[in-house]
Amino acid sequence: MQKIIIYRIFTMIVILFAGLAQADDLKALFDQVEQLKLERNGYILGAALNNGQMKTAKDNPVESSSKDTFKFKDKNLYVVAQKTSNRVLVMYEQFEAAPQKEIQSLIGDLYMSFDDPTVLAHDKVVYWAYTKKGKISSKEFDSARRDKKKLTILATVKCISDINITEKVKESEPAIGQVYYIISSDPILKLFQDQLQSNRM
Repeated sequence: MQKIIIYRIFTMIVILFAGLAQADDLKALFDQVEQLKLERNGYILGAALNNGQMKTAKDNPVESSSKDTFKFKDKNLYVVAQKTSNRVLVMYEQFEAAPQKEIQSLIGDLYMSFDDPTVLAHDKVVYWAYTKKGKISSKEFDSARRDKKKLTILATVKCISDINITEKVKESEPAIGQVYYIISSDPILKLFQDQLQSNRM
């Protein structure tokens, strides 16, 4: 009986320290991502919301998929943040029926914010990828893919349109399509999920 009690106490201590280590790792990842300054409408990926942004969050709540996050909308921008730290996990915008000219304007705005993309594929997908040192250029990305070298991607900006974003707009019959972009960090989201699962154990 005593051995069982000791084992349970030991297991609880291990879980506690594992949780604390994950929390430290998550904070370190948030700090690294925040340094990249991936900003949209004043919100920065990985950074804590300021007082004005917290007020916007309270005034414009959107149902969140997790009790450990909160979600809100600021004009067209959706923001998902961690409840305990108020740090931004994800930002995105989506448009269901946007004219081609508006889609091209959005893409142009993203180019202005994030410079030349890492990847432009099929004239419908634009992708910016970042390591902790900054943005990966298209040349670096192509070289890594050619040499089968793994890139440690810390954060991404992905924009996907279902119509051609470079094609000339036909004024007589302008194309209408869906478009969305999302700014996120896969390493943060993975560690965040892992932390949630370990907390439920």
